[in-house]
Amino acid sequence: ANMAEEQVEASKLLILQQTATAMLAQANMSPQFVLSLFR
Repeated sequence: ANMAEEQVEASKLLILQQTATAMLAQANMSPQFVLSLFR
């Protein structure tokens, strides 16, 4: 595997993680809402 590809993958994971965290913070009391986004 080359470094650039691994960095892209790491960045994608980080962004996904941050997005998920932000969504959870916003939809704090609404786990159903968060789950519905993934369907």
